[in-house]
Amino acid sequence: MSRGPEEVNRLTESTYRNVMEQFNPGLRNLINLGKNYEKAVNAMILAGKAYYDGVAKIGEIATGSPVSTELGHVLIEISSTHKKLNESLDENFKKFHKEIIHELEKKIELDVKYMNATLKRYQTEHKNKLESLEKSQAELKKIRRKSQGGRNALKYEHKEIEYVETVTSRQSEIQKFIADGCKEALLEEKRRFCFLVDKHCGFTNHIHYYHLQSAELLNSKLPRWQETCVDAIKVPEKIMNMIEEIKTPASTPVSGTPQPSPMIERSNVVRKDYDTLSKCSPKMPPAPSGRAYTSPLIDMFNNPATAALSSQKINNSTGKRFSLIYLKIPFTFVLK
Repeated sequence: MSRGPEEVNRLTESTYRNVMEQFNPGLRNLINLGKNYEKAVNAMILAGKAYYDGVAKIGEIATGSPVSTELGHVLIEISSTHKKLNESLDENFKKFHKEIIHELEKKIELDVKYMNATLKRYQTEHKNKLESLEKSQAELKKIRRKSQGGRNALKYEHKEIEYVETVTSRQSEIQKFIADGCKEALLEEKRRFCFLVDKHCGFTNHIHYYHLQSAELLNSKLPRWQETCVDAIKVPEKIMNMIEEIKTPASTPVSGTPQPSPMIERSNVVRKDYDTLSKCSPKMPPAPSGRAYTSPLIDMFNNPATAALSSQKINNSTGKRFSLIYLKIPFTFVLK
């Protein structure tokens, strides 16, 4: 891809500006995000320590159980293992701070000053070389005008050749300067990205080693942990023997034939007294043989027409009964 000197010069300046206006501010933001990351991981490690301390306490409770002693020891071992892994993670994140955050903080301030100075130096040198070239080109034009005048043509011809060589040399020089400047700017940019990648590769290597250690440790313990909780209803043989001894009648010492409870005799006496009392008590009077009448309130939630008809029947029946009684016993009837 062919580009002219001016286009390459613009690429050089834009590369320096990208580093100063985008890369370096991005690094500042990355530093802040990294510190937040550290705080979050530290908080997680502290919370994990508290959690696995709680797991260990529950494990201690389980060790006092006849059937869960082994499970209690497993819980305590799980707690200590995870706390060990958390401590290792904490050590790795100290390296994260030392090898990434600290290095970025140290580089960022120096780099801002360095890139500003480098860009200004390039622009100044480019400007000086360009002015020198333009000055030589202007002198060459003057010589050519004089050589075309006719007088001393040979003299000006030699000067013209000298200025042509000078202009050509300065053009080559400025083109080389622009090319070298562009290459240097692009490499400056690449060095910064390479630095960032290299630091994260180093930290990734630490994390990779941490995960390998964690996997090795957990693989050596996990199968045994899982074996302890495969059968939740299995009772240890020692405990089963104890239970069987309790269930066997021969194992209970016999101290004699049990006597009836005093409460049974007391119940018999009370029953006899009750029977005697019931025989001697006067009989209850018989219930009246009169017809029982249904209250009209029973139909209060039914159809109004049906309720009225039922009430009318009851009133008619009551009136007839009242008349018969009144004729038979006129002076002793009392309404209650």
